[in-house]
Amino acid sequence: VQLQASGGGLVQAGGSLRLSCAASGRTFSSYDMSWFRQAPGKEREFVAVITGSGGKTYYADSVKGRVTISRDNAKNTVYLQMNSLKPEDTAVYYCATYIGGSYYSTGSVGSWGQGTQVTVSS
Repeated sequence: VQLQASGGGLVQAGGSLRLSCAASGRTFSSYDMSWFRQAPGKEREFVAVITGSGGKTYYADSVKGRVTISRDNAKNTVYLQMNSLKPEDTAVYYCATYIGGSYYSTGSVGSWGQGTQVTVSS
């Protein structure tokens, strides 16, 4: 599956952004989907995951309560709604297919999207 992330940009602290990730292929609903992020000089870190049906989600503690992952299987798209953004949320955000193992591990990823930059100014 090929993934194309979009929706990043520059936003002030306290603002909101919605990221989108469009997937190719006819089996999108069979994939659990994750979002990761990578800040400059830091390792890529897990943000959120959603099951193929959209029925279950899980979030990193650092974003819980501020971020919502969702999906529209008819559109082959997964979303990441981010509210109350903080400067520490500044990173390149990547969507990915989850294939198993710890959600937090990049080893759980089958395919990566190309990333979209989110910059939060203070």
